[in-house]
Amino acid sequence: MKNQKQKISKAPKTTTAKEVAGKKPADGRSARATKPVFRWGMLGTGWIANRFAADLKLLPGHELAAVGSRTLEKGRAFADKHGIPKAYGSYEELLVDKNIDAVYVTTPHPWHYPNTLMALKAGKPVLVEKPFAMNAQQAAEMAALAREKGLFLMEAMWTRFLPHIAEIRKLLAEGVLGELVTVQADHCQWFPKDPKHRLLAPELGGGALLDLGIYPVSFATMVLGQPWRVTAVMDRAFTRVDAQTSIILQYPGGAHAVLNTALSAAGPNRAAIVGTEARIEIDRMFYTPTSFTAVARDGKIIRRYENTYQGHGLREEAAETARCVAQGLKESPLMPLDETVAIMKTMDEVRKQIGLEY
Repeated sequence: MKNQKQKISKAPKTTTAKEVAGKKPADGRSARATKPVFRWGMLGTGWIANRFAADLKLLPGHELAAVGSRTLEKGRAFADKHGIPKAYGSYEELLVDKNIDAVYVTTPHPWHYPNTLMALKAGKPVLVEKPFAMNAQQAAEMAALAREKGLFLMEAMWTRFLPHIAEIRKLLAEGVLGELVTVQADHCQWFPKDPKHRLLAPELGGGALLDLGIYPVSFATMVLGQPWRVTAVMDRAFTRVDAQTSIILQYPGGAHAVLNTALSAAGPNRAAIVGTEARIEIDRMFYTPTSFTAVARDGKIIRRYENTYQGHGLREEAAETARCVAQGLKESPLMPLDETVAIMKTMDEVRKQIGLEY
């Protein structure tokens, strides 16, 4: 496929890492101080739901109080596995439970939009698994309804709330790197060639871009803001979803983001932020709790951050949700809704250029 270049329409202003520096991610202590137990209801029982349920047990003051599934049998099996008090055989039943403080939407990509609207209409604060929606229009409607209802809503881009990212934000805010020139990031995983696997199913929003590529795109947006130009190419899998997509984002001032995602091979999954004075090299896997090195232009190590984190890291988005709800915030300053919508606009432009349809 030939490269295509296209300017994207002006989007709402996004918040760069420098602008949010000092807004420390929650670690659970603030939520615990304001409310003894924050009670979660979960929609869905898939892979990420299992990881979230296991990690939440490491966060004091939080409880997974109920799970909703499309069948009661699946719901009960998930509840028994994770020690959850209640299981419902429908999402609607969970959403009328008055003992739920917030809902975590962890259903397949195409259901994020309707499930989130359903939860907001039921009066629940919502944490929505990434990607937030299938496209920017859905994302904007979700944000608009949350604002209309006066309810908290946030994309579960859990990387934003991890300790190493908080430290990187500080370095960026201090100007240690000088003028930013390049962001590099990849997220490449190997999946078997199974047409029934969700990543290869077009009807489930399959392909590398939405499931894996959202991480490097969100990371670049966190650091550099919204791009003014997008260039993208891809190769298809046998089911016609994207097997590999490469993206270049261009920014006012001349900075670039060079991003890659694939579902047919396991990559290094590292990231780097390069400036005129220094660079930050983030170790594998950049989007999980990990380590990094800040290196001066002359090669001298400015700082080495070692990873001592225990657990998967998904609980940090739960802690941030509880902190915001306790403080009456309707969105997180670390993952604001306008930025989520702007990221989906970038994803829409990539899909348009590579001809990816669901």
